[in-house]
Amino acid sequence: MTTQPGIFALGTPEHCYLELDLEPGATGAELVRAVAGLTGPLSSVGGVNLVVGFRPELWAEVSPADSPADAAGWTADLIGAGGYRMPATQHDAWIWIAGGNRTAVFDNARAVLAALSGVAAVGWEVTGWLYRHDRDLTGFVDGTENPSLLTAAEVAAVPAGEPGAGASIVLFQVWRHDTASWESLGEHGQERMMGRTKPDSVELPDDEQLPSAHVVRTTVEVDGEERQIFRRNVAYGGVTDHGTAFVGFARDQWRMTEMLRRMAGAADGVRDGLTGFLTPLSGAYYTCPSLDALARFAPPGED
Repeated sequence: MTTQPGIFALGTPEHCYLELDLEPGATGAELVRAVAGLTGPLSSVGGVNLVVGFRPELWAEVSPADSPADAAGWTADLIGAGGYRMPATQHDAWIWIAGGNRTAVFDNARAVLAALSGVAAVGWEVTGWLYRHDRDLTGFVDGTENPSLLTAAEVAAVPAGEPGAGASIVLFQVWRHDTASWESLGEHGQERMMGRTKPDSVELPDDEQLPSAHVVRTTVEVDGEERQIFRRNVAYGGVTDHGTAFVGFARDQWRMTEMLRRMAGAADGVRDGLTGFLTPLSGAYYTCPSLDALARFAPPGED
């Protein structure tokens, strides 16, 4: 089973994320067929890469044999220490368009929406870009712990022989930054919050790590082995309102949910220090089917 290649297509500087809701009277099967009929999910055209996902329950209803075992929509807010809240804003489908320039992304996004007219409508749109090549708006390198592209598929895609083989589960969240407060910490304070050095992204020694450091809170281990995810985050917004569009892919949903629980301090009362400076505005999970599974719903004659 072939995982959607856009998940691993690094280097595209312009991005658009569309979260879609079914139109009244439309069915999940109609939405899947409409999305599978797009050329984009099956090949790269028009200078862009497309990745598509569906609310896990919707995809499981339409194609149960191709559904990852633990995929589920985000239907209830995550409540952490001191009443801290990560909101659930689940939609029915998610389309990610990435390209080398804003014009290509804009034109192709409009074409996608035209093709889905009458079946689904935009619930939320986010546009983003790569900031300083590989950093987020905190100024730190983003995705330092990402696996290499040689092993990324092992982390991001359901392995052969398991339900939903070739599929990936994506966590999509939008985080607004309080940049003025963050910058008031100075570089040393920021490094303590992050658990890494800022210029070269070297992890601080264990005896210097705060329990609330981002590095500490987002590391999920089972029997001493880290459960990685594959991040494709970008910056979003403008000068006065901006932040991070978090895009994380994994072979199972549990590791991402556990990461969020740790960030929120849901189990041990210790919140990620970054949550004092970044506010989550949204939260949803989507199943990104394999190309083989999508192709079964494409109109006759589609490659």
